[in-house]
Amino acid sequence: MEIKLYNLKSFDWRKRKRIGRGDSSGHGTYSGRGQKGQKARSGGKGGLKRKGLKQFLQQIPKKRGFKTLYPKLQIVQLKDLDKRFKDNEFITPNKLVKVGLTKSISLGVKILGTGKLSKRLIVKADKFSKPAENAIKKAGGKIELIK
Repeated sequence: MEIKLYNLKSFDWRKRKRIGRGDSSGHGTYSGRGQKGQKARSGGKGGLKRKGLKQFLQQIPKKRGFKTLYPKLQIVQLKDLDKRFKDNEFITPNKLVKVGLTKSISLGVKILGTGKLSKRLIVKADKFSKPAENAIKKAGGKIELIK
């Protein structure tokens, strides 16, 4: 390889730091590690052993217990259906949004059996509780499951 101006490299004249070679070396006594502590000891070169533990602990919710991974269905009570809809009316999730009983239907709708139903309704939803199913059928209505 020919020596040209473009392939010349600068030489680094700095010597490496020689640690632990006595006080007159400038790096004696504590050898650049400061005084006591985990980082001053042997085996503590990589920093603290529990690095990032605080952030990990802060991410854990304070309220312990089970949290479902599945999205929850929008809930509608029978008493609300009885108030808002007329006799023999066909109820779909879209109608529930229009009336204001649910915010969205993207997660699905479940009808629960709280309250009494005095009207004959045809209800279409993703899920029904057993009491709701029985109450709708007892009032003369029908249920349809969305798949």
